[in-house]
Amino acid sequence: MGIHSVGTSDAALVRRVQAGDTGAYADLVARYRDRLGRYALHMLGNREDAEEVLQDAFVRAYRSLARCDDPERFGAWLYGILVNRCRTAGARAARRAQRFVYDPAALEGAPLPGPDGRTEWDDVVRWALARLPSESREAFLLKHVEELEYEDMARLTGAGVSALKMRVKRAREQLQAMLKEVERV
Repeated sequence: MGIHSVGTSDAALVRRVQAGDTGAYADLVARYRDRLGRYALHMLGNREDAEEVLQDAFVRAYRSLARCDDPERFGAWLYGILVNRCRTAGARAARRAQRFVYDPAALEGAPLPGPDGRTEWDDVVRWALARLPSESREAFLLKHVEELEYEDMARLTGAGVSALKMRVKRAREQLQAMLKEVERV
């Protein structure tokens, strides 16, 4: 992040970008890159896909910055763009998987990763997250990884608060069951 942007609000940076200061957009990218990248990686499960979606979200946001109605909430607006890009990429990947290598029986019979060591446990958690339905995974990540309030999640996803609470609850239950299954192995 540029030194001149420390403590600068999103709204001030957005106004500077709109006035032609492209460096201010670099400051916004630096401010949100890690957090949004982490979310994309969790949603897509693949670093290359996550990076591609993240870059696409930043480019789309830059090109449509004039449509950001509330520059003070630039982060939430940008998150919304990323959520939509992740959904699109996830659906595309699912179609590719179904077309070429999707085999539910093989997936069910695949060996469970073991919980030995931190790196392997991280792999187990990623494996379990990847097995959740995409709407449940999205809700779980927004709530427990990104620590958003349900109202903010509703604005980002377009789902109702009660539906999001149910998705998070179901995701938590499914993850607990999968992780218990791994611990028994």
